[in-house]
Amino acid sequence: MNKNYKKYSYSVTNDSSQPAAQAMLHAIGLNRKELDQPFIGIASTGYEGNPCNMHLNDLAKDIKTSIKKENLTPLIFNTIGVSDGISMGTAGMRYSLPSRDIIADSMETVVGGMSYDGLVTVVGCDKNMPGALMAMLRLDRPSILVYGGTIASGKYNGKKLDVVSAFEAWGQKVAGKIDQKEFQCVIENACPGAGACGGMYTANTMASAIEAMGFCLPNNSSTPAVSNGKFDDVHRIGNSMKYLIENNIKPSDIISRTSLENAMTLITVLGGSTNAVLHLLAIAHTAGISFSLDDFQMISNKTPYLADLKPSGKHLMEDLHHVGGTAAVLKYLLDLKMIDGSSLTVTGKSLAENLKDYPGLTKEQNILHSIDSPIKESGHIRILKGNLAKDGAVAKITGKEGVFFRGRARVFNSEVEANNGIKKGEVKKGEVVVIRYEGPKGGPGMPEMLKPTAAIMGAGLGNDVALITDGRFSGGTHGFVVGHISPEAQVGGTIALVENGDIIAIDAEKNTINLELNESELESRMKLWKAPELKVKKGSLYKYAKCVTSASYGCVTDKN
Repeated sequence: MNKNYKKYSYSVTNDSSQPAAQAMLHAIGLNRKELDQPFIGIASTGYEGNPCNMHLNDLAKDIKTSIKKENLTPLIFNTIGVSDGISMGTAGMRYSLPSRDIIADSMETVVGGMSYDGLVTVVGCDKNMPGALMAMLRLDRPSILVYGGTIASGKYNGKKLDVVSAFEAWGQKVAGKIDQKEFQCVIENACPGAGACGGMYTANTMASAIEAMGFCLPNNSSTPAVSNGKFDDVHRIGNSMKYLIENNIKPSDIISRTSLENAMTLITVLGGSTNAVLHLLAIAHTAGISFSLDDFQMISNKTPYLADLKPSGKHLMEDLHHVGGTAAVLKYLLDLKMIDGSSLTVTGKSLAENLKDYPGLTKEQNILHSIDSPIKESGHIRILKGNLAKDGAVAKITGKEGVFFRGRARVFNSEVEANNGIKKGEVKKGEVVVIRYEGPKGGPGMPEMLKPTAAIMGAGLGNDVALITDGRFSGGTHGFVVGHISPEAQVGGTIALVENGDIIAIDAEKNTINLELNESELESRMKLWKAPELKVKKGSLYKYAKCVTSASYGCVTDKN
């Protein structure tokens, strides 16, 4: 194959001054022909401990077979993952968001260090997707992202279940609404096998966003993990990878402000996770594209919320797949001129060209509302600012929760305190639950607050209280919630100064969040405030706390 196709590996495999490298490559079983071919790294986030990732190593092997058929030399390597669903509500959740950057660092390290010419990333859980895409952008070599797919729905007592059903069952049990036997039945039936959490939670949100950006093949994001379609899905990779190598199409040719706007538009239409704000900010930063919280609000203002998907709706990603999948939704948006179809994708074609041959949504579908009868006329993701969040906060308001909340603060200095308080019945109707010192530095790691929000919903308080935090939320969270409050408590943000009984007002139409205290009172409290010591003194979380930026910048770790 042409030397130009071996832009990086040639120096290792064909330079006569590198005999040891070639000897070691022969030792792993490669012949001379395979050394003369472009090297493609296959980065799998597969591991046994999480249903989202348990099948990815097998998919990586299928992808290897597909690539090998195209006279390319595929080499599988692995990286880490942290299950949000398993770590949720524990100290382990602190490692979840940092894992995004560790994944990016490790993929970049292997591909750069081993001189691979291209990269295929095989990903499943929440932080896998943005971490993999950040690595692809840093390396800027022909690359494709492959999503492992959504889980099938669980079933119990005639109802569809998913992982959030288990969290909310805990709240119902605590509130005395179900007994231990029913609680156990929900747990045992919620997650039937391989695949990422089934609603429009963070994994499916980010997979959909990445398809809209053009970094995976059409409908890859909605094809279920356990399906014949997923086998066909991954066997498309070899031919596509060969095309990218031969035409030197790189991530920098695909990423653009337009592709980011397409992603955010799709997320808004689908009712996706607030975590997408963090991740798209980080992706934009990695790509060197100016994109801010204000851009999210601009898109949300003009984009309706259309999809009846969990957590706020009733359908799952597998249901969307059965009525046409992500590609059909993108086609619908393209026909309405809500997205720009000119962006290049990993097929070598534009987004519009990819969608041309795909069927639209089935006529009988009832998941995506029409543009004429939206669930909400503007987006569910709201960027709030005010004296409580001078650098911004992110709310997820679908309209079902209302758009305004004013109440007295009930303050907790950690998620654990909040969970205990909810369990003891300390939270009352009409209150604003404040969970602080859980931000990027204060957590550290900005853990998700699904356990307290699920407990609030399960206890029947979902329509009667609001919850705000400098931490973040799972894509499975619903209710009147505001996260990503910046500056965070650890660095002296106003959220650190809130006291029990203070009045907090949240307006999701005016996009404001304010603590109803005058400046002189805030200044007086600030003089008395002292930053607590970091919760960790060594290791990866300590390093993360020392270098991570604010949530308003995407919690990146490589910003000057």
